[in-house]
Amino acid sequence: MAKSIKKKPAAKPVAAKKMVTAKKSKPGTPKVGTLKAGKPKPDKKVAKASVKQRSLAAILPADPSVIDRLWSVVLSRRNANPATSHSARLLSRGVAKVAQKFGEEAVEAVIEAVAGNREALIGESADVLYHLLVLWVAAEISPEDVWAELRRREGVSGIAEKAARALPVALRPNTSKIP
Repeated sequence: MAKSIKKKPAAKPVAAKKMVTAKKSKPGTPKVGTLKAGKPKPDKKVAKASVKQRSLAAILPADPSVIDRLWSVVLSRRNANPATSHSARLLSRGVAKVAQKFGEEAVEAVIEAVAGNREALIGESADVLYHLLVLWVAAEISPEDVWAELRRREGVSGIAEKAARALPVALRPNTSKIP
């Protein structure tokens, strides 16, 4: 008896695999692969960082203490490798360059405010605060120094405070709010 040979069913056509190509990027920035169709394929490291950031955002309060925490992070990056840390790269350029970058970010915030672009202003404001903290680290100023100055000015009229600055230190009155 002859064995009957069963034909294997024809394989379903397989979609051609899309080739992944790497985008050219600036040194020190994460590479993100893209499919030829143009859809981004997230880098695993970037995706893990995003999850970590979302986790921290859920744990840490969104209040003024974020400034102290961010200052601590920037301070810790002062001696880090400039190739791997944006803060270290900025700090390695010196106070003048950090101040210039802070000024650029402040101008961008002003532009968004004048344009009435609320969401962009929020983002630019975060950039301004970050670059201000980098400037503080570069100039060896701590947030406590600034908080103490703000406490000193609390309850003092801005007009009286500015007028007092024009006087020699010995003649400056201990001013309070002007009605």
